[in-house]
Formats: sequence, C-alpha cells, structure tokens
Amino acid sequence: MNTFVLFSLEHLVAIAVLFICLLILFMVRNVLARPFNHTLLFERLFALSLLAMEISYHLVLILEGIWSLSESLPLHLCSISLFCSCFLLWTGSKRLYDFIFFAGMGGALQAVLTPSIIVNFPDFKFIQFFYVHIGIILTAFYILWVKSYQPTFKSVIKTMVVLNIIFPFIFVLNILIQGNYMFLREKPINGSLLDFLGPFPWYIVSLEIVAFSIFVVVWLIFRKWKTPPKVF
Repeated sequence: MNTFVLFSLEHLVAIAVLFICLLILFMVRNVLARPFNHTLLFERLFALSLLAMEISYHLVLILEGIWSLSESLPLHLCSISLFCSCFLLWTGSKRLYDFIFFAGMGGALQAVLTPSIIVNFPDFKFIQFFYVHIGIILTAFYILWVKSYQPTFKSVIKTMVVLNIIFPFIFVLNILIQGNYMFLREKPINGSLLDFLGPFPWYIVSLEIVAFSIFVVVWLIFRKWKTPPKVF
C-alpha cells in the first residue's frame, strides 16, 4: 500500500506548497486589495472549490464503503473551520473570522505539519486533505493581508469561549458513537503536539493552556500589522 510517511518527500512538497502560496499571497496583497479587481469572484470560486473538495471526499468514502458515523462526520476542528471559511469567502462577513484566524489556522497548520492520514500521494484523499487545510490557512491570511483585518485580544477570548462551548458537545457525541472527533478521546495516529501534553484526559487540559498561549502569541505578532496604502 502507498502509506503516508511523516516528512516524506510528498509531505515536504505539500508543506512547501503552503509556504510558496503564502509568499505569493503576501507579494500580491496590494494588487488584490485594489477596489477595481474582481476579488469577489475569486473569493467565491475558491470557496466553492473548498466545498467541492469536501463533498468529493465524502463521496469517495461512500464509494469505497468506508464512510461511518464514528469517523467521517465533518466535526473535527478543521472541518468546522473549512465550512466557516467557505461562508466567510462567499458572504464577506467577518463574524466568523476570529475563529478561523486563531482556531482554524492553528489547527490547519498543525494538520499540515503532522497530518492524521494513512494514504499518500497521489491518492485523492491525500490531495483533498492538504488542499482544504492549506485553503483554511490561506483564507485566514487573505483576510488579514488583503481585507486589512486586525486581530484583537478580545478575538482571542471569543475564540476560546467558542471552543469551550463546542468541546462538551463533541465529547459527548464521541462517547455515543465511539468517535474521536477533535481528538478528544485519543491522540492522532501519526503523532502531534498532543504527544507532549500528557496522557488522556490531561492532554485536553494542557491543550487549552497551549492553545490560549499560541493564540496570544499570534495576536501579539499580527495586532499591529499595517498594510501599505492601497494603490488606486
């Protein structure tokens, strides 16, 4: 079987694609920010592509006969962030952006660096995994650099509150359907940051502290971000 190997050539290429895309986005941010550009069309097409990849993934699982309630529901943090990203890109509403910028980007970045997958390139599930996770990160930075969003400390608090509202529901659901959504019952199979945070259930408490700390650091880095004057 073509099994995924952490930091294999295929994995390193996927990581490189992420950082190349971020570099390109940063370089063209002023061009995209111009009001006469057709950015709305681009945003909606990108949102549709993310949604199409997610739907296609579930169709593939169904066709392969491996879709299940315990493993296939879109209830992982990145799945929720994906739908929020699609809504944000399609509507332009920034109400969900705090969640995407902190929780979504943080979760997606960890997923890209330490993927919880077993298949390797060119399997469609490998391509879909990296496409949607890179897409979440690009959406977060697109709104930051092109739409001139600036995160606040209040954004950090709001994101932590939302996460702690979601966690209990997911935890109970995991028990009912024998799932492991948001990795609240056991750690990812390929290793992750959770491996350094203690055994179950203490790693969940540790994760709260680590997540808050990372969110604060991200806020400190980007809170004073100033985009150059727009060129008309």
